[in-house]
Amino acid sequence: MKINSHNEWDKLREIIVGRGDGHANLVFPHGPVTEELLHKAMALAKEAFPQWLTDEINEDLDGLSDVLKSFGVKVYRPDLSSNNKFFATPYFSAVGDHIYNMRDLNLVVGNKVVESPSQEQYRYFETMGLYPIWYEYMKEGFTWICGPKPKVPGDHMMIYTANGKDGYDDGQKYIKLKEDEILFEAANTVRLGRDLLYLVSRSGNYLGAKWLQSVLGDEYRVHTTDKIYRSSHIDSTALALAPGVILLNGTRVNESNCPEILKKWKKIYFTDIVATPERTLKFHEEVRKPVYQKLLEMGVNSGIDSVSSPWIGMNVLSIDPKTVVVDKIQVPLIKLFEKNGFTAIPISFRHSYYMGGIHCSTLDTVRDSRLESYTD
Repeated sequence: MKINSHNEWDKLREIIVGRGDGHANLVFPHGPVTEELLHKAMALAKEAFPQWLTDEINEDLDGLSDVLKSFGVKVYRPDLSSNNKFFATPYFSAVGDHIYNMRDLNLVVGNKVVESPSQEQYRYFETMGLYPIWYEYMKEGFTWICGPKPKVPGDHMMIYTANGKDGYDDGQKYIKLKEDEILFEAANTVRLGRDLLYLVSRSGNYLGAKWLQSVLGDEYRVHTTDKIYRSSHIDSTALALAPGVILLNGTRVNESNCPEILKKWKKIYFTDIVATPERTLKFHEEVRKPVYQKLLEMGVNSGIDSVSSPWIGMNVLSIDPKTVVVDKIQVPLIKLFEKNGFTAIPISFRHSYYMGGIHCSTLDTVRDSRLESYTD
């Protein structure tokens, strides 16, 4: 089939599901990287991702793939040959991460695929894991657009204190991107047909939104928001479920800060998220954080200290306008879907807190979809 996906909800036909193998996520200081330093850093990173963890991640991804296949969906899986490899640019050197989050750096808009320029240095070549799939789709033809490779020299993020001028007044410290070059991850957008809602955050700047509008052209409208969330990616905050129906994180979004393009939409606010499992928090505190600290002491940066908020449990995938795949532990969310006329398909997804949720790990390439406006 030809690539064709204009929104988040039309009947799903083909999709890419990520893989959990290989975890490094390392950025090295300027200058030559010795074999000894590389070997030691890679060995330490592996301690944060023991084999049992990788096995459970892959088991859940395989389970997700099986569920999708049971609905008649064709499932592609990425190529692993380029992940976890050391590389260098004129500005930094790093080791790539897993090929898990299919949606993070790849945006499907109709018959176009937009490869986004991430602010994370270790993700520089991550999208190559999808290239064999794109070349397969090339037989039918599509438009393949790659964002300009950024320098990301290491000073591209700024720490700021919210003081009311940016819409927040809680006095906390946050990270935002400079506007020196185009930086954004595709998961900062939610697709609403002709309209795309783009989150300005630590994983997307205004220049990225401007560039995205320029390559999509007048057929589409890119709307920015910087008021509903300050961290990274939009799909733990807003997920479109059906024409004119959207799921919203009720602790972040309210009537006063809800984007104007959603004014006429039915808003399903959700607040009763299940807490992060104790097993997850224990492993993070006892294993991952000490590994991160040891790497820092060696002069090596990584993302091993990060863990998603409980709201990653809101990260769901629509198979059609009435059917949603959801983490089975999110019982209150399942009940909310059922109350609103949706069928929830529960699956095991144990390690989304380290890796990314169901929506993050998938990229729908073909839906029974046509370009329409749902906001006029």
